[in-house]
Amino acid sequence: MSDSTWQIVEERFDPQQQAHHETIFTIGNGYLGTRGAFEEFTPGEKRATFVHGVFDDAPIIFTELANFPDWLELEIWANGQRFDLNQGEVLHYRRWLDLRTGLLTRQVRWRTPQGLVLQLCFERFASLDDPHLAIVRLKVTPENGEAEIELHAGLNGEADNEGLKHWHWVTQQQQQQSSVLTLRTRTNKLEVSMGMHLHLHSPGPYAHQAWDVRNHPTLVGRAALKPGQTLTAEKVVAIATQRETPDPHALVLSKLNALARPAWPMLWQAQRTAWEKTWQQCDVQIEGDDEAQLAIRFNLFQLLIAAPANDERVSIGAKTLSGYGYRGHVFWDTEIFMLPFFSCTRPDLARNLLSYRYHSLPGARRKANANGWRGAQYPWESAATGDEVTPTWVPHFNDPKQMVRIWTGDIEIHISADVAYAIWQYVRISNDQRFLLERGAEIILETARFWAERAEWNETHQRYEYRDVIGPDEYHDHVDNNAYTNYLARWNLNLGLQLANWLEQEHPQEGQALLQRLALTMDERQHWQKVAEALYCPLNPETRLVEQFAGYFERRAVDLAALEPRTRSVQALLGIEGANETQVLKQPDVLMLMYLLPELFDEETRRANYAYYTPRTDHTYGSSLGPAIQAILACRMGSMEEAWEHFQRAARADLHDVRGNAGDGIHGASAGGLWQAVVFGFGGLHLTEAGWAATPRLPKHWQRLRFTVQWHGQPQTFDLTPEGAS
Repeated sequence: MSDSTWQIVEERFDPQQQAHHETIFTIGNGYLGTRGAFEEFTPGEKRATFVHGVFDDAPIIFTELANFPDWLELEIWANGQRFDLNQGEVLHYRRWLDLRTGLLTRQVRWRTPQGLVLQLCFERFASLDDPHLAIVRLKVTPENGEAEIELHAGLNGEADNEGLKHWHWVTQQQQQQSSVLTLRTRTNKLEVSMGMHLHLHSPGPYAHQAWDVRNHPTLVGRAALKPGQTLTAEKVVAIATQRETPDPHALVLSKLNALARPAWPMLWQAQRTAWEKTWQQCDVQIEGDDEAQLAIRFNLFQLLIAAPANDERVSIGAKTLSGYGYRGHVFWDTEIFMLPFFSCTRPDLARNLLSYRYHSLPGARRKANANGWRGAQYPWESAATGDEVTPTWVPHFNDPKQMVRIWTGDIEIHISADVAYAIWQYVRISNDQRFLLERGAEIILETARFWAERAEWNETHQRYEYRDVIGPDEYHDHVDNNAYTNYLARWNLNLGLQLANWLEQEHPQEGQALLQRLALTMDERQHWQKVAEALYCPLNPETRLVEQFAGYFERRAVDLAALEPRTRSVQALLGIEGANETQVLKQPDVLMLMYLLPELFDEETRRANYAYYTPRTDHTYGSSLGPAIQAILACRMGSMEEAWEHFQRAARADLHDVRGNAGDGIHGASAGGLWQAVVFGFGGLHLTEAGWAATPRLPKHWQRLRFTVQWHGQPQTFDLTPEGAS
């Protein structure tokens, strides 16, 4: 494969695209994520590093990932002139992210205001081999004159979250070539340490100096260069928190002291080896379409650098570790959109992500109990503890002076079934019976208990219902009998009943212990059965349509084509209440339901609902979660042109900033959905009793599609061409 299908390239620096490009040039390693800000400071930047699980309290949003001390800082002075892209003259600029290795490189040829021309090459990566390490390497070469070079390598503890500071200074240690800074989060009192070592190599004289600036230790390097000579500097950084060790300061010191000098060769070899192994498991190869090939690799890279390999008490937030959007909170995005990729390719990572829901089960129980129910009601937005952290009020998107009530944390309840669904899908694929017995079963049973408790009896219609909810389509709130919610709840209840029987029959000792601990009696299980059998799950036998929610068919239709051209969502154009009164969908709940539970609907029903709901969906500016799933359904309908159109929306979501909000962070659900669109849509991958099978539906210009998935611990590779599968 050519470099063009492995590299994200920026040929010039455009301040107007700065936030967007900082997002797509994010690097990480499953422990930390660092946005693609420059080593030197630039106006308008959103420099940030986030570490999994390090949350701290914040107004309105309850809690957020704390922006870590800035480890990138490496400023350059040449003959007294600071390197700054906004001064002097940029003669050449190129930056690229190599997805094969996680290496971000920037080459600049720059003329100072005094006329000195410098060649600069910046390289950085976060170690996939050792997640506590990251490194920046700089090479500086003067072209047309002698240069006195001075480098300032800092650890800036004054980092904040867009104005809110989360850190208190604790202590720091300074030596000539190394520094360690220790801080504590403001409200949660979690200590973290960050250390650095600066190594210089120069053909001419050079010297080191340390500035012991409180909360901003800085290492200084100076070198005298003649034309054509190159100074090489490497800044190695180690990071640790009290989440993984009682003494993060000691761990940082041990990491730094164990490094070779220089450290780059050893770290780089380990980095390449780790990524090579990862891509062998996860790569998707597309021949005949370089844009699609690059897009799928970019999106998988973003998922992989956010997936915790060594921590089962954290999960991937909606914006991964790449930006301030949603403040690191975890949604259903992880279980329904991202997790299938991990379950199918990296079950070890999938197990960690699902274990987060097990460890946060007490929070889900607390939420259910606070609402008057037993069982587990998972929060719409989750953070460190599993308690609800959805903001209740936020500023209006059109007028920040007004506040808008956010109801998702109160009544978007389908997430409890989504978590159970993801667990069951993982177990089916991995055959991880121990996880099911020790963790998954308890979640499935407790979410089933919640659904039985939450159901309301309608005496008039002699049925159970779920009233006053929000489905995945968030253009419509406070609705009754959302089809997605009701069908998934029934599925969850039935699965709970089957699982309880399985525990008793197949694992009587462990199973009976769990059922007793949960106090799950036979009477209660009979009530679950009653609720599941009488739960209202709409389906018109004549039209074959599933009404998205009660009264949806009576709402006002909107001709979406008449609103074009536009660059905003229908909700932004019509207002929250205005959109709520229409049939326009942020994303089609009913089609999502039929994608997740295809066995419940025949071909006629799927086609009728696809034809009805597709033209009513705000595909381009609605939810970023929708296009990838819509592409899969279009494939299954045989509508390949529509499938390709939706696929492109997902493929370009972040790379092309389709919705204008990529600066807030990667759309993690869209990234996971894109993999599903390629593998389950165009690849036609589906489960049978014997495992995976594929019925490919490749785009007409694709010459080949190749990917590997896991089945019961064994890899299975599919090599698909227009002629068939092998």
